Order: sequence, then C-alpha cells, then structure tokens
Amino acid sequence: MSLIIKATNINAEYAGREILNIDKLEIFSRDRIGIIGRNGAGKSTLLKILSENLHIPGCKIQRYAEITYIQQSTMNENLLMSSKFNKSGLKADLLSGGEEAKLKIAEALSRQSHVLFADEPNCHLDRDGTDFLINQLKAFDGALLIVCHDRYLLDMVVDKIWELHDGKIVEYWGGYSSYLAQKDDEMKKQVLQYEIAMQERGRLERSISEKHKMAQQINKKQKGLAGKNSTESGGRLSHQKPTGSKQKKIYKAVKNMERRVANLSSIETPESISKVHFRQSVALALHNRFPVVGSNINMAFGKRVLFDNASFTIPLGSKVALTGANGVGKSTLLQMIFNHEKGIEISPKVAMGYLTQKRYEFLSGQTVISFMRDECDYKEPEIRSTLISLGFGTNDINKSLNVLSGGEIIKLRLAKILLGRYNVLLIDEPSNYLDIYGIDALEAMLKNYKGTIIFVCHDRRLINNVANIVYEVRDRKIICVKDDTPC
Repeated sequence: MSLIIKATNINAEYAGREILNIDKLEIFSRDRIGIIGRNGAGKSTLLKILSENLHIPGCKIQRYAEITYIQQSTMNENLLMSSKFNKSGLKADLLSGGEEAKLKIAEALSRQSHVLFADEPNCHLDRDGTDFLINQLKAFDGALLIVCHDRYLLDMVVDKIWELHDGKIVEYWGGYSSYLAQKDDEMKKQVLQYEIAMQERGRLERSISEKHKMAQQINKKQKGLAGKNSTESGGRLSHQKPTGSKQKKIYKAVKNMERRVANLSSIETPESISKVHFRQSVALALHNRFPVVGSNINMAFGKRVLFDNASFTIPLGSKVALTGANGVGKSTLLQMIFNHEKGIEISPKVAMGYLTQKRYEFLSGQTVISFMRDECDYKEPEIRSTLISLGFGTNDINKSLNVLSGGEIIKLRLAKILLGRYNVLLIDEPSNYLDIYGIDALEAMLKNYKGTIIFVCHDRRLINNVANIVYEVRDRKIICVKDDTPC
C-alpha cells in the first residue's frame, strides 16, 4: 500500500473549545476507514481539513492523489441540476433530499479519483438508495474515508474505524460490529481495573483509620507516662527513649497511604450507557390484543394515490417498523393513525405519543429538565440518564428550551415520549438526529420499552434488532414482510 495523505499538527477549535488535537495521521491507498464520534466531535471538520476545504494555521497536509469529496447535505439545501446531470434521469428541477444525495454520489463516483471522502452520504436515502450506495462503495477501488451513523453501512464497506474522542483518533480494525466487540472488551478490562483499584482504596482507607487509632493510643500512653514521671525525681524512666519515633513512623506510613489513595481516587469511573428501566402504570394497561387496526384504508393527494384498500394489524406490545421507498406514505400513515382517520380503529384505552419531524414551540424560559419533569412519572436520575444517552451533555440539562437547535429539540421530544404517560408510541425517523452512540442507546431503549411502538425507519440494523413486525408500504398497500410475534 502506498501513502496517499499525510497530515501533521491538526488543531482545530470551535467557539473557544478544542475539537481536534491530532499530531499526525496517515491514509494509504487501500484504506477503507469509517469515522465515528459524538455530535460535535469534529468528524466533518476533519474531512474538510484533509481535503483542504478548511485551512488551519500550522497544519501541514501532504497529498499524493486526487480526492473526491461528497459533502453532507442539509435538510434545507436544494440543488438545481445542471445539464451535465441530465443523463441520470432526474428532472431538471429542484431536487428532493434523496434525489440530491443520489445525484452527488453518482457525480462523485463518475470522477474515478483514487480517494473518496464522504460525509453522511446516505442522508435522505431510502433502503434501495442505501443498497445502491453500498454496492457502489464496495466496488470503489480507491481509499475511502467516510463519516457515517449507519452501522449496517459501516459493517458492509469499511475495515477500519477511527473513533474521534477528546480531539484524538483511536483506531480499531474491522467494521462497526468488530469495533463494538473491541470496545466491550476494553470496557470489561476498565471495569475490572476500576473494581481492583476501588478495593485497594478501601483497604488503604481502613489501614489509615487503624494507624490513626494507634497514634491516638500512643498519645494517651505518653500523657499517662508524663504524668507519672513528673512525680519521680529520677531513676531509669527519666532516661528512657521517647516514644515520638513510633508516632513519626506511623504518620509517615499514613502520608504514603494517603498519597496512594489520592492517586486511586483520580481513576475515572468507566463510561457506559445507562439503562432505563421502563415501567407502565396499571392505569395505562391495555387488554385489547390489537390496540390499533387498519381496514380498507384509502388516501390520495389529488391524483396521487398513497393507499388503496390497504390494511394492517398492530398486536399489543409489538415493535412495528414501517419501511418503504421515499414518498410512499409511511409518515402519512403515522399521521392517519394519530388522527384516528377513517378505516383505523383505536382501542379506547390507548394513550398515544407521537414524534414527528416538524418544528415544535415551547414555553419561553422553560428549561430542559423542567420540560421533562412535567407529566412524567420517572425520577430525575432516570430522566438525566435518558437525556445523556441520547446525546445531551450534563451542562445541557438546565438549558433554556429556546436556545436548543432543531436536532436537540427532536431528541428532547423523543426522550419526552419514551418517558411519558403513553402506551402506544408513533415515532417518525427516530435516528435522524442522533450520533452513532445515541442510536445504540435508542435501540436499547426501544427494545426495553413496555408499550407498543410503531416507527418509521431506514436504519436496517435498528429495524432488525428492535422490530418483531415489519410492514413495507408499496404498490399502495401495507404488506407484512416479517412477523415474529409469539403465537
């Protein structure tokens, strides 16, 4: 393998906070690297620096091959197609998010460069589009550096993971599943080392306490001897060696042990995703085996027909995924269920929570934690644990809602309905605004949730690991493609 990129002194700050501090990195001709990290860790910034779209003082980039760079699309970004893209078959008009993503990918791969940088290239792509992307990336013969939150895609196309953490790169060989296994081994070792350190700290603290008691006993003994000696005019006791040397040895031993305790106390508690133990009150218990049923559903917008006599059944306690191409009506179906539209029967005791991708308005001055406490039966530590798992920092808990970004608001609403007084949840694209760790946490929370969930999602791994029923919306019907519910 030949060296194609070498970079030194990558130091980047944002709003006074250091996000990258990398002394040196190298990329070789056959590298296929996935970059992961928390939101704001500097993943996109790193791609911009390496592609020289962002210049950092003191940073030196040596490039020995041409780079093609697929930049991340934004929800509000539209691209007017120029004449050179007409052969793709897309209309020469404003493009949707999915069409724009496909266009960028097709145009980038047509350049036949030796290095491909891609920043969330499957953003806005449906399952067929993601499959097309995976096949194209697997066929690409050059070096690949990709920022991606899609765990399935990473498993399919990369053989090395770069984890950005505290401005540094930690390298792991293999795809995302291999990375998780290695992280799990690391965590187990950290937990074991932490437990041994805490046991040793406990032993030392007990020994320090015993030494203090010994010193106190010596002090009492000295005082007693001093009083006795004061009544004697001489003799052998007046020439006895003082006991202060014993105390000095004890105090010296105590100081040494206290230094060791201080060093052990600086060992950080191993990081892990806190688990939320979901529960449901008796008042929200459902006894209907099928709380939501759709029969002969019809929906059209003008001449565009989404559903034509379509039907579905949602069993009690099931985790149901709605899949299908972009624009077939998945989000519309969630809205129809929420609105109890014609053909949809809802059990009378259903308490429904609904997460959409729309904008939300909040009471001014309300904080994140006060918003979460409202109409919530969970204790504050559980609320905080859920928020942190979904990507909120510990300093974000007391933020005012009116300073949150659109992505943070969606995450907050997701946490709100997961901990809310509901027994049926409707969730539209829950992973869209989460980093890869937040998606892992979300997966665990959806699996452990006690109620019924109907969710729209393109994340194949999340669907495979959470859903026991999968409906595909196609040809104006709602078709069951997976049903693992118990008989």
